[in-house]
Amino acid sequence: MHIDIDTDLCIGAGQCALAAPGVFTQDDEGYSSLLPGREDGGGDPMVREAARACPVGAIKVSETAV
Repeated sequence: MHIDIDTDLCIGAGQCALAAPGVFTQDDEGYSSLLPGREDGGGDPMVREAARACPVGAIKVSETAV
């Protein structure tokens, strides 16, 4: 799985960090970022829900080629 956060769209609502706190956090300015080592989602089933919860659609989740 690949997670992409469009930092130009992110408004810092924090819905991603609430939905999948094991993958997402907020940086010092309040914008979404991935926790270190979680760039692939770490198998967390809530990653897609976190992307859906983003009010501006700043998070995209895609499958990586195997």
